[in-house]
Amino acid sequence: MDRAAEETWRARIRGCLLGGAIGDALGAPVEFEDSTSIVATHPDGVRTFVSGRIGWPPGTITDDTQMTLFTAEGLIRAGVRTDRGIGFTVAVVHHAYDRWLDTQELRSPSGERDGWLQGEEWLYARRAPGNTCLSALRGARNGNAKIEQFGGQARNDSKGCGGVMRVAPFGLLPSKWFDRDWVFDSAADAAGYTHGHPTGKLASGALAVIIRELCEGADLNAALDTTAAVLAQRPNHEETSTALAAARQLAATASEHGPTTVEKLGGGWIAEEALAIAVYAARAYPAPEQFLDALALSVTHTGDSDSTGAICGNILGALHGETALPPELVFAVEGRVVILELADDFALEFTKPASLHGDYNPDLRWRTRYPGW
Repeated sequence: MDRAAEETWRARIRGCLLGGAIGDALGAPVEFEDSTSIVATHPDGVRTFVSGRIGWPPGTITDDTQMTLFTAEGLIRAGVRTDRGIGFTVAVVHHAYDRWLDTQELRSPSGERDGWLQGEEWLYARRAPGNTCLSALRGARNGNAKIEQFGGQARNDSKGCGGVMRVAPFGLLPSKWFDRDWVFDSAADAAGYTHGHPTGKLASGALAVIIRELCEGADLNAALDTTAAVLAQRPNHEETSTALAAARQLAATASEHGPTTVEKLGGGWIAEEALAIAVYAARAYPAPEQFLDALALSVTHTGDSDSTGAICGNILGALHGETALPPELVFAVEGRVVILELADDFALEFTKPASLHGDYNPDLRWRTRYPGW
């Protein structure tokens, strides 16, 4: 890509990862509240970071953002691994999730892991991680019968939103090297490391393709059209296809946008509902100056507000780039420095890999930062 295109793509990467974190942190404090009580306190929807009943400081991110960061790190490490003369191996992302599991079970880095992200002490905090993610990853680590191996699919029937809320980085990969079907299927497989139901996987593949199309310059409607066509080619797509169609129809026809309308799509606890709510909010308020309106709509409901907010932030961040993010939330979100550092490293790995690692590059600092496994 030329310089202007690369700069736009980098802005979309930063917007997607940081936008997801902002949506996550906006929705987390109200996740377990009903919409009536939320609106009583926030008549215009949740538009600022608050502590809520959980007691976390305003701007605190959850497991949604934690796992998204480890997805991005795993993809970078998969890129480095190609130096060995083998293909791009998505299973490296499964190992990244195993490092995330450390952050949920240890108080601080053990010193036994490699790479820089697992060494960030602020990530060693439990932020309401999903039980399905924890049990599936523990199963892979311990080799129990619920999962085949690292890189294998979870043997459960869960379609919780814990897969779709973390796979946006697959859509950020450059189309020069990764085609649309690969992006869909790889994101679906990555979700399947913890969530075995077909819908949990297909909703995740759909989000990755939406992000990809936006990064390619499509508007949101065109991105959703393309995604619908790709999705329809997969077996068992009906639940996800129906949910996305309902979200688009609701955004186009609803007389007003608010919690009552959001909740027609469900609570967001399961994959296709979380994706549908995020898409509905993004379609209801698609302009860059409406970013906060969309985020507020996506989190102000009775349901999984942090996940729906995170996915909405991923979508709109990829659509508009980082400069559209609400500045009053950008500066206050937890982990901003690390999120942006990882975003920039992601862009470097997938545009300038030969300058960072390879047989003819004697500087191994990148490989120390991102070992290829």
